[in-house]
Amino acid sequence: MISANGLIQLGYTPEVDFKLQDDSDGNGVYIKEWNSDQPQPSVADIEAADTIWQTEYDSQEYARNRKQEYDKLNQFEMQFDDQLNNTTTWVDAINAIKQEFPK
Repeated sequence: MISANGLIQLGYTPEVDFKLQDDSDGNGVYIKEWNSDQPQPSVADIEAADTIWQTEYDSQEYARNRKQEYDKLNQFEMQFDDQLNNTTTWVDAINAIKQEFPK
């Protein structure tokens, strides 16, 4: 299966090097335009690169989940309050997130 992620993993840039299209006819995605000066990779090469991309993406799920939780915190205010009140609220919150989403 041809995927943008596989082509990106191979070093190509969408809309610059290639354009994909799916006509919704059951035949799947295909390369509508190939603009790179490099030879067009085979479907097997694109599929292998997509597998690598997906593996790397999946391995970083914990980081995406942590970031989502970190973004919910007002970390600067928490750090300031901890310093002012000699507490560990911020550290405790960060550690709880890391424990919930381990590497």
